[in-house]
Amino acid sequence: MAQRASTPEQQSVRVLKVGERVRHILSELLARGEAHDDVLTAHSVSVTEVRMTPDLRNANAYVKPLLGEDEAAVLKALRTNTAFFQREVAKRLGLKFAPRLSFKPDRSFDEADRIERLLNDPKVARDLGDLGED
Repeated sequence: MAQRASTPEQQSVRVLKVGERVRHILSELLARGEAHDDVLTAHSVSVTEVRMTPDLRNANAYVKPLLGEDEAAVLKALRTNTAFFQREVAKRLGLKFAPRLSFKPDRSFDEADRIERLLNDPKVARDLGDLGED
């Protein structure tokens, strides 16, 4: 039977769904301490997002240790155990190809902090107050 061609919207939804499944799998593995790494078991690590390439062969996992402590050590431990995580994701995901994982620090919290500081700046608050009076 011939396969129907999928639209770009359907492909992007699939990429998002697979990325979310990978995020859940990685979060579960880290929460249960299945990596057998002293650094990873000593820290609580959040997987905030997983971005997949359109062909589903590569995945960037953005992680943040709780309170941002020892981020460099946690990233090194994750990168050291990448083969274990790839194997487990491949087993649980059931795709034709296992995605190649790369772990990166999540900078979105730092960016949100920077924007919050900018908005709380007295000069910006003064300007925003003028907009409300119009």
